[in-house]
Amino acid sequence: MKPSTAPEVVVITGASAGVGRATAREFARRDARIGLLARDRERLEATRREVEELGGRALVLPADVSDYEQVEAAAAAVERELGPIDVWVNNAMVTVYAPFMEVTPAEFRRVTEVTYLGYVHGTLAALRRMRPRNRGSIVQVGSALAYRSIPLQSAYCGAKHAILGFTESVRTELLHDRSRVHVTLVHLPAVNTPQFDWARSRLPSKLQPVPPIYQPEVPAEAIYWAAHHRRREIFVGASTTLAIEGNKLAPGLADRYLGRTGYRSQQTGEPADPERPDNLWEPVPGDYAAHGRFDRRARPSSPQLWLTKHRRKLGLAALGAAIGAGSALLGRKPASRNRRD
Repeated sequence: MKPSTAPEVVVITGASAGVGRATAREFARRDARIGLLARDRERLEATRREVEELGGRALVLPADVSDYEQVEAAAAAVERELGPIDVWVNNAMVTVYAPFMEVTPAEFRRVTEVTYLGYVHGTLAALRRMRPRNRGSIVQVGSALAYRSIPLQSAYCGAKHAILGFTESVRTELLHDRSRVHVTLVHLPAVNTPQFDWARSRLPSKLQPVPPIYQPEVPAEAIYWAAHHRRREIFVGASTTLAIEGNKLAPGLADRYLGRTGYRSQQTGEPADPERPDNLWEPVPGDYAAHGRFDRRARPSSPQLWLTKHRRKLGLAALGAAIGAGSALLGRKPASRNRRD
């Protein structure tokens, strides 16, 4: 087992902005050593500065996760410079907003290679190191869209579904081998990240997350917690739980509802700039960080996440209260009846 006093070594893909950058800060607050993977070196350097200001240590590793050799080289560099990897967070993604018939085969392939195969590559690089040591955690950053797809993101939804199926298969193999390496999924709601300013889009209006929207610190908290608790999967936000559980009950109704509302809910109504750059093939330059442009609408916390994290204690408390109430009822003396003299 890893000595409790040793700094934790973590790898985060997609660490230059959005949820990945917020997650790097979350680990940095616990003095972690963090390998930062993404394509944009300049933003990775900005993330590194944030990590070090919070007390952590960071290694900048520009890499495209769609290329396994780049991911493997980054993993080797982390172990060489920072030490054995304890936690690997797969988070990198790209997407295309457009009706399926307007997405080219090359675009669909690119989304799949980054958003799905990037997770496969990261998981493989992590397991090659964790399995011989028989310890470690792999966190797959999933989505409500892994269970309930929406229109205009067929490639991304397909990739998130694939991550779910892939992870479940790997988990069963680790259980068969009695491995102590843990693989978990953290399914996210809509999050206020820069994605909506740099994703490729053929829609007439500016993009937005489907409300309700959460700040990236909320999933970052969940990711950190998931890395240290052996839960199979975690839902973040009441909207995620509603989407996943509701789809199990009435998928046809969800189809029709999203067919009516899914186009409008992903657009602000403001005209889009058809000339703006996107990050499908190359990173977009600019001072993007963890947050996007929806700060005023984004929620800074999730009561549902708090309940998820504390459900065991709450369950024990409820059980204790029930036992106490039952004992009180059993111990109560029957009321004596009035007797006539």
